[in-house]
Amino acid sequence: MLDRVMALLSSFDAWVMPMILLIGLLLWRGGFHARAFVVCAGMLVGINDGVISNSLKHLVQRPRPHQSVDGVRQVDLAKATPRIIAVTMPLKIKLSEAATDLGAIAGRSFPSSHTVNIMTVALLAALFFRRFGWLAFLPAFGVAYSRIYTGSHWPSDVFASIFLGLGTTLLMLCGLEWLWKKHGARLVPALHERHPSLLPS
Repeated sequence: MLDRVMALLSSFDAWVMPMILLIGLLLWRGGFHARAFVVCAGMLVGINDGVISNSLKHLVQRPRPHQSVDGVRQVDLAKATPRIIAVTMPLKIKLSEAATDLGAIAGRSFPSSHTVNIMTVALLAALFFRRFGWLAFLPAFGVAYSRIYTGSHWPSDVFASIFLGLGTTLLMLCGLEWLWKKHGARLVPALHERHPSLLPS
């Protein structure tokens, strides 16, 4: 049972459609703070994933467990379109064989972009939706653990990536809040007057 749950949590492709529907709902029916959450999440995930995680992967150049060690158990969903229907199909499970030339392999282990990104969204949800947003950390920690379970990352990758995601998100959110308070009144005065802060009071 855990094989299937962890493979699902670890598969970004399987969650694309639910995420699009949730984002559309927040933009359509949400108020200012829900829309600010979507915008901030998009910006911060983009920076964390495309700039910070990508740069660190190329800098550290750490091979993944299944690339450098024999016998690592790899668990993945089957190929399917849309990917979510792969949940009903037999899983792809195999034991790894270490690569003979680690310099030629694709993909790097540190940091875990899945973990950094999901921690970014979870922290923003906790800050923008004060009452129930903290619940986002439950699936977030599940995704983080799934990266170890499926053989994609070392435990130290995921542990460090949790703090990396939380730290960079806090710093960048402070920057966005400062920009809104400093320039929001000049750019959109009526909206800024109603909402002087990106975050709910």
